[in-house]
Amino acid sequence: MSLMTQTETTVGIGGAAESTDMVLNIGPQHPSTHGVLRLRLVLDGERIERAEPVVGYMHRGAEKLFEARDYRQIIVLANRHDWLSAFSNELGVVLAVERMLGMEVPERAVWTRTLLAELNRVLNHLMFLGSYPLELGGITPVFYAFREREELQNVMEEVSGGRMHYMFNRVGGLKDDLPAGWRDRARHAVAAVRSRMGTFDDLVLGNEIFRGRTRGVGVLSPELVHAYGVSGPLARASGVDFDLRRDEPYLAYGELADTLKVVTRQDGDCLARFEVLLDQVHNSLDLADACLDRLAELPPGPVNQRLPKVLKAPEGATYAWTENPLGLNGYYLVSKGEKTPYRLKLRSASFNNIQALTELLPGTLVADMVAILGSFFFVVGDIDK
Repeated sequence: MSLMTQTETTVGIGGAAESTDMVLNIGPQHPSTHGVLRLRLVLDGERIERAEPVVGYMHRGAEKLFEARDYRQIIVLANRHDWLSAFSNELGVVLAVERMLGMEVPERAVWTRTLLAELNRVLNHLMFLGSYPLELGGITPVFYAFREREELQNVMEEVSGGRMHYMFNRVGGLKDDLPAGWRDRARHAVAAVRSRMGTFDDLVLGNEIFRGRTRGVGVLSPELVHAYGVSGPLARASGVDFDLRRDEPYLAYGELADTLKVVTRQDGDCLARFEVLLDQVHNSLDLADACLDRLAELPPGPVNQRLPKVLKAPEGATYAWTENPLGLNGYYLVSKGEKTPYRLKLRSASFNNIQALTELLPGTLVADMVAILGSFFFVVGDIDK
């Protein structure tokens, strides 16, 4: 008996003797990550213990490049960080410069900007409404999403000449007036997209597998939303009722209060985030119709201000922010009175939103990680700038 008590057997030598944790790198070339993002996960079996988003793989120094370009040239840099929201990105820059100049923009330009910003919001959301089910194994919705995107891309391309990077905003207004008959074609496209949006209710929200993968998964609390500065559809899906278009109106949103509906959910899970995105598409289509109605009432007139050959902003600083499709975008502009910005700091929505994964992913399963990551609706260029 004494011999048996002194016998000791060790099974497994090496790393397993110290810990069962495993470090898993998701990316930077993983197909589920919307671009070149890397997630460093520490796993205990199938469960995530720690998560660290590693950003910077697409960093291109846009903020530094702003300092070497004049106020016309920086627009081409600004509309590229979130390539799904190019019109909204360039809009924020020109609003900041116009605020520095104390410049009033013609009324027709204000309403046209509002219209195109809402069409751009629909284009952004449709991409995620199609790609998110794809990441969970449902291939069909993406084909419907791209069909609706093409309807709207056609009118956006006709008015601006661009399909992704529109380059249609200018300091003081817009590049050109609307083409003859364009408003009717835009109204037809909006009606066509609206008539077919029920497809997503039937195909996606009505799918029990989709609901099983998303309901109660990746719950983001309002406290985390505030702690990390999460904004946009992600914040509103967690019950944080904040939308700049209503709470600090810019462009023509102050006159659209009756049409604008801020969509919120209380659950804060993957399903709630998808539902918010879907409902926002319906409301943006209604806002687009309201803008088309108002444009039809306005008399002919200019859509831009005449600018000097060399545009210089007065010395000082200003901050402009917009409700971009993915959340709050901020533009902090500092001028020394030259033709180029002294500093233009960009606050992008995706950068803040993605940081919340640090606290959201621990405790979840690896199988749910893709569902959570996809529901964060980010663009990696918007993270890295």
